[in-house]
Amino acid sequence: MKQLAPYSMGIGDRFGQQGTAQLEAFRLLAEHEGVTVVPVWNKSNREHTLIGTKPQDVRDEADAAVREAAWKAPYFVDADHITLKNVDPFIEASDFFTLDVADYIGETLGESEIYAFIGRHETLVGTHAIEGLEEPLTLTRHHLAECLRSTLFAVRQAGRLYRHIAEIKGADNFVTEISMDEAELPQTPEMLFVILAAVAAEGIPAQTIAPKFSGRFNKGVDYVGDPQEFAAEFDANVCVVREAARRFGLPASLKLSVHSGSDKFSLYPAIAESLARHRAGVHIKTAGTTWLEELTGLAKSGGEGLAIAKEIYRLALPRFDELCAPYAAVIDVQRSRLPRLDEVEGWNAGRFAATLKHAPADTQFNSDFRQFMHVSFKIAAELGPRYLDALRACQPVVAKHVTENLYVRHLQPIFGALRPS
Repeated sequence: MKQLAPYSMGIGDRFGQQGTAQLEAFRLLAEHEGVTVVPVWNKSNREHTLIGTKPQDVRDEADAAVREAAWKAPYFVDADHITLKNVDPFIEASDFFTLDVADYIGETLGESEIYAFIGRHETLVGTHAIEGLEEPLTLTRHHLAECLRSTLFAVRQAGRLYRHIAEIKGADNFVTEISMDEAELPQTPEMLFVILAAVAAEGIPAQTIAPKFSGRFNKGVDYVGDPQEFAAEFDANVCVVREAARRFGLPASLKLSVHSGSDKFSLYPAIAESLARHRAGVHIKTAGTTWLEELTGLAKSGGEGLAIAKEIYRLALPRFDELCAPYAAVIDVQRSRLPRLDEVEGWNAGRFAATLKHAPADTQFNSDFRQFMHVSFKIAAELGPRYLDALRACQPVVAKHVTENLYVRHLQPIFGALRPS
């Protein structure tokens, strides 16, 4: 089994042009803070379909960036949010698989299956002292059955998917993540404990698990909810994951994963504090933040770059419903709060960039505009060579924005103080 280091970050690159700029952020962190975070290039089947790329394109980009930077630490290519229906094209090029079973949460097995599992795992019933938690976890037989009714079917689907990949690729050749973050309701620490017991029973050597936390993790903007509530959940889950790995025989490298983790600036101090306190690892998954920095860099470049950025908005606005629908669960965009097209057409480079850039203290920043542009990458894909040519022409400015965004606003706040002892 390939092993994932304690600190890792998923990075998305919609158009495959920013791998070197992204990796530079990780190099700077290692050089200046002495902390190595493993980069994991991730791209979902949905993104490949909308843009017209293939999983091998991500592998080629990652390998090229690593060669150019002479990066010596590990790196991975993630088949992001895959299912049995779409995994096969990813198997050759990927060595990290995010098994997405959120759609199965709530689907249940028969009562005989539920109680057969309980019969095989009677030790789950009772009180469980967890190092780091003030109060023990208590699972009655009734509570355990309730947890299993909503999660056991999903875990078994993850098992089917894992075994399918392992049979083709070989079990030693990839990292496994289980994703439940897009479920309707958050999972409690007790539920996470039960889920991990079921994961172990399925024989899945999961190294990261992405539960659903309270609040909203909208794309490209800060957390919507109570940061203190998140901090308590995250801290408790860190403790549960560590105990579950020890008790159920899961990999010692098992750690939490936070999906849609980019731009959640209000949460990073709590994450960093919890990691330091428990000497734990984490996987933070980002994706669209780099695409938004591409747009910012294009706009800041002026000329054709700014013209392309405005054109994407102009073409996207009439297709508002089409572009927003696939991301409805992870964006909060009101069309009435978007700037008028004639207004945007009159913006200079600085105004466009300031409206898009995630700087909540800036009165020009528009969260709805940023989220809408986040889901409008399909328009850029339809522009084809024009968009890619503009990117290449503006690459020095674009690359600077991409690197600074990842290094200063993401890697440093989470991992910068976690120097090896």
